[in-house]
Amino acid sequence: MTDRRLMMVHAHPDDESIVTGATLAKYAAEGAGVTLVTCTLGEEGEVIPDDLAHLAADRDDTLGSHRTGELEKACVALGVRDHRFLGGAGRYRDSGMAGGPANDHPKAFAGADPEAAATMLAEIIREVRPHVLVSYDEYGGYGHPDHVQAHRITRRACARAGERSMAGTPWQVGKLYAIAQPVSVIEASIARLNEEAGPFTPPAQVSDIARGTPDELVTTRVDAGAHWAAKAMAMRAHATQITVDGGRFALSNGIAQEIDAVEYFTLLLGPAPRVRPGEYETDLFSGL
Repeated sequence: MTDRRLMMVHAHPDDESIVTGATLAKYAAEGAGVTLVTCTLGEEGEVIPDDLAHLAADRDDTLGSHRTGELEKACVALGVRDHRFLGGAGRYRDSGMAGGPANDHPKAFAGADPEAAATMLAEIIREVRPHVLVSYDEYGGYGHPDHVQAHRITRRACARAGERSMAGTPWQVGKLYAIAQPVSVIEASIARLNEEAGPFTPPAQVSDIARGTPDELVTTRVDAGAHWAAKAMAMRAHATQITVDGGRFALSNGIAQEIDAVEYFTLLLGPAPRVRPGEYETDLFSGL
């Protein structure tokens, strides 16, 4: 297809760069319409640099405003020209990790009415009319409440956008994907990270990096190696959250990870990949 439109729904600034940055850059560079929807400003992020530590202690959510600026720079690096905050900037707030006090904030995204949030997202879907929609799996990648909520409302919005009961012209998304991090890929990365000394702590097990997606559930592999530099630049833009050193990076836990421009997904809805057993689909738009 020549007219291709891709939409991704992420929970916080920096999520788009860490797990899907290369894919966003690839399709943007190829001329596809790329829309990024971010659900919160990331107000509860743990600030890494000492010279920015004051942002984390600010009770007026200055960190969220700062991270908005980081996200703008990351979008420029990735070539993403259409970015929106769900409901507008500040409508929903970062809920923090499960069990934390921020879970109870009245604007916490994880506690938002999923039907209302899904309706707002459905309105964006109807406006943009994406052929492909991407968000998280049911576990939210690593269990963050906002990631789980993003998965929940994205699935609902995907269905709502096609309903005639809503105002406007219905739109049926062609394919819905969840971001995947194959267990075998994480294990291979851990082995490499432990072979050479680096500035960060080497991971000891899969859970140090992510929950991990069982290999048999992964349907799609996007090789965006030509856009590795764009992804790395976008990650550097999120300086409060990510430390980048060469081909490695670390979050606030200081555990090393590789910057990888090959990214994986699991097809949730849409035409099944036409590939031989044991092989991956290689294009998010294939079959449309």
